[in-house]
Amino acid sequence: MISVKTDRELEIMRKACKITAAARALAGEMVRPGVTTGEIDKAVHDFIVSQGAKPSFLHYQGYPGSACISVNEVVIHGIPGDRVLKEGDIVSVDVGAFWQGFHGDCAATFACGTISQEAQRLIDVTKQSFFEGIRFARQGNRVSDISHAVQAYVEANGFSVVRAFVGHGVGEHLHEEPSVPNYGAPGKGPRLVKNMTIAVEPMVNMGSYEVRVLRDGWTTVTADGKLAAHYENSILITDGEAEILTVPEGL
Repeated sequence: MISVKTDRELEIMRKACKITAAARALAGEMVRPGVTTGEIDKAVHDFIVSQGAKPSFLHYQGYPGSACISVNEVVIHGIPGDRVLKEGDIVSVDVGAFWQGFHGDCAATFACGTISQEAQRLIDVTKQSFFEGIRFARQGNRVSDISHAVQAYVEANGFSVVRAFVGHGVGEHLHEEPSVPNYGAPGKGPRLVKNMTIAVEPMVNMGSYEVRVLRDGWTTVTADGKLAAHYENSILITDGEAEILTVPEGL
């Protein structure tokens, strides 16, 4: 069942999302050579807790970290630990915060020092594909109108969209209905209505869209070993343009 939020619930969710976005920004500032993914994870954890919230991901279905930190060919769900970041890495950070009953969820890919021109283009296309998609996140449209716009933009730029994992509704639960794929024909899926909240999250590969999950049950890598990038925001369907909820201002 798709959840439509009340105005009061949206007030709470906006706060949860601001905390989440600020945690993403903090993580991005820490991405530099010599830093470990575990150090970033601890900083994300401590910040979210300092805001009176809880890390949404910590212990979610057994996940051991407060953030998913995915380096280079890791698409999503990279488990933070002792890995030391190196010059030229690209680092995707996915975070969530739970505050007074509601979740925020967002992600971005950051450059570690100087990266290749093609890696930067991958990051840029991935981020822009989100904005191409949410142009269609309007009351009365259908979920796959977003999906189609993301896919069309990514593929026009020579990259591929992951199909094994998708965006989702977000609110009282970290993952709610509806699923929000990053591919497919337009005009399909549930109709978007005012006060729906969804997480739109393009996951984009430099090569094939195929992925595989490693033995830890979480870490998801590109099947061909090429780079991947990730960009996500929680958004609100309004009677006009979608509102991006995961912006860090005004904590």
